[in-house]
Amino acid sequence: MALKRVLKYFNIAVVAALIVLAAATYWFAWRPLPQTSGSLRAPVSQRATIARDALGVPHISAATVEDALFLQGYATAQDRLWQMDLLRRLAAGRLAEIFGPDFVALDRESRRFRLDRLAHAHAAALTAEDTAVLAAYARGVNWYIDTHRGNYPLEFRLLGYDPRPWTIPDSLLLVLEMYRDLTMTWRQKLEKSAMLASGNPALVAQLFPTATGSEIQPGSNAWVLAGARTAGGRPILANDPHLEYSMPGIWYMVHLRAPGLDVAGVALPGVPCVVIGHNRRLAWGMTSLGFDVQDFYVEKMDFRTGRYAFRNQVEQARLERELIPVKGAPAVEFAQFVTRHGPVWIERGQALALRWTAAGPGFALPLLDMNRAQNSQEFVAALSRYPGPAQNFVYADVDGNIGYHAAGRLPIRKTFDGGVPVDGSSGNYEWEGYIPFDQLPLSYNPPSGLIVTANQNPFPRNYPYRVGGNFAAPYRSSRIRQMLSARNGWRADDMLMVQKDVYSAFGRFLARELVLAYARRKVASPQLAPAVDLLAKWDGAMEKGTAAPLLVTLVYQHLRTALAERASPGNALLYQLPPAAAYQMAPAVVERVLRERPREWFDDYDQLLLRTLLDALEEGSRTQGGNIDHWDYGRYNELLLMHPVLGRLPLVGGYFNIGPVPQSGSPVTVKQTTPTVRQISPAMRQNTPPAIGPSMRTGVDLAGLDRSYMNIVAGESGQALSRHYRDQWAAYYSATSFPMQFLHVEARDTLSVEPER
Repeated sequence: MALKRVLKYFNIAVVAALIVLAAATYWFAWRPLPQTSGSLRAPVSQRATIARDALGVPHISAATVEDALFLQGYATAQDRLWQMDLLRRLAAGRLAEIFGPDFVALDRESRRFRLDRLAHAHAAALTAEDTAVLAAYARGVNWYIDTHRGNYPLEFRLLGYDPRPWTIPDSLLLVLEMYRDLTMTWRQKLEKSAMLASGNPALVAQLFPTATGSEIQPGSNAWVLAGARTAGGRPILANDPHLEYSMPGIWYMVHLRAPGLDVAGVALPGVPCVVIGHNRRLAWGMTSLGFDVQDFYVEKMDFRTGRYAFRNQVEQARLERELIPVKGAPAVEFAQFVTRHGPVWIERGQALALRWTAAGPGFALPLLDMNRAQNSQEFVAALSRYPGPAQNFVYADVDGNIGYHAAGRLPIRKTFDGGVPVDGSSGNYEWEGYIPFDQLPLSYNPPSGLIVTANQNPFPRNYPYRVGGNFAAPYRSSRIRQMLSARNGWRADDMLMVQKDVYSAFGRFLARELVLAYARRKVASPQLAPAVDLLAKWDGAMEKGTAAPLLVTLVYQHLRTALAERASPGNALLYQLPPAAAYQMAPAVVERVLRERPREWFDDYDQLLLRTLLDALEEGSRTQGGNIDHWDYGRYNELLLMHPVLGRLPLVGGYFNIGPVPQSGSPVTVKQTTPTVRQISPAMRQNTPPAIGPSMRTGVDLAGLDRSYMNIVAGESGQALSRHYRDQWAAYYSATSFPMQFLHVEARDTLSVEPER
């Protein structure tokens, strides 16, 4: 009887615990899910609707553009408020305030760039129209914040704080954070400078080229096909920008309808309008340009007083002091001097001032003009106001025109290339304005009927201005052009076949070189023979589940190290840290050296190849075993998408993450992928290469907009219990996608928004 009573009480306790758990789950995680049907009253001018389709994408219909932007802010906050707050904290250097002392180093890193100060300065100087756009969006976000007090998403509860109101500078902060993410070259300048100091300058310079000579003009992946190449007789545009992975993803799908505005695509959570997408008459996409927009100036400065020399005069740097709030600990002081060139960092005993185009005056946000453009001319006119980050834009309209235009502020350097820090005291290395917009690379209705950009250098050899930057090797752009030129009659869905292509021309070249080197030696090796046989049969596809891609990847890494060590002994590691050429031009550098085999690099290239093959076999054996037939490239090229808070919860954290999953692709394939580096401390984040890949995929058919497709990585919602938290992942992983609803929307839920009385 006693045992029965114990079991009875135990069962009661279990049931009670489950009830408490269910109640807590409902209260803290289920209750904050957005209202998507019924009606509510809001400060709009006339009745509006937010219709959500099967993926949870909001299709907003409003009587005015202001109302549409207001509701965009509201709907985005419904799904992504905590992500928006996290991003503005990351940019402003306020993560330690909610996460604690471990994040102080990351906050210091952010504050060095003065993004919060820049955001407020830019906000004060915006045009009235840009201000109105941002203000309408901010009101929508704040209406959500104000009407959901005590009912915010789970992350706010777990971290114990409420969001502060959204402001116009907050939206600009997110733009500036994207600016920072896409234009950081300062670390590469320091690495190159260090390699030059103790190496062979001629060889080091070859490690950091801006072009290979094989680029096709004009230069993430974006392309557009003229109507003569498509089944529908009108252009098709495709885009899959490659960015750092996150959970939730960086893009938010949205459709905005108002008088004079009907546009759909992806937006940056926290920023109004559509960044990449289409309206009824025009579609556009973009990739990062890679032109260098940062320079380090070595200041002759008294570190104690901030006085420094410029053109034989003494100037006074401005001292900026801030406090970094820290959860559970005293605030930490942050201070830095700012000269005429920018914020001063003490690096390797030098005072280095960073000049950056993001800090320049005249900031603008022409997204609404881009969204409303009715033809190519209007779109290009909107681009002329675009400040950056510098991008390659491709576009097409229903009249059959296709085009390309680089956009953003690109500094004019008449006396230097900007590859390393320069003297800041002489005044001989100042920028002389920006390259005029109409002199930036462009193309309009080329005879080929095809425009491709994949981060390659789009500047012609006879360009009148100095070109510097971190451009991609031309492997992806060449492969895309090769595939698209093979036939006509393309349909929008066919673009997925190109976007998921994982053939590596570089990998195939390297495999052939290894096979030939072994054959020329004419010495049988039981250790090398199986590897050489594997490479001889390989077709060049960087597929998970196969061994050859892993072997080629490891050989390449050892070759890259050998080149760097030869150019600058003891500094090989510097050539592997982001954003150095390790993920950009380094493969092209390795290929050129192996093709030309100059004696200044190595005496015996076959010996070099076989030595690196042995090194690769040894490394692979340590990680995946001695039997090469059992190696799996996917185990090396793994992706882990971890929610920054929920994914670290004990026991249940794995539910909120995706992966680890094996990936196909590589840094030089059309489907560009890099592996996740796990167990990264916040302090090491800036020194660790992020996992990157397609952040979304879209293909727009201007002959029938409802035949277009789009999908993001995981899902629309950042709320973990939403059915849209990761409902797009399976399609993303298999590259199958979803129809992009536009002219005809199948609404699953509709929320009616009535004006307040």
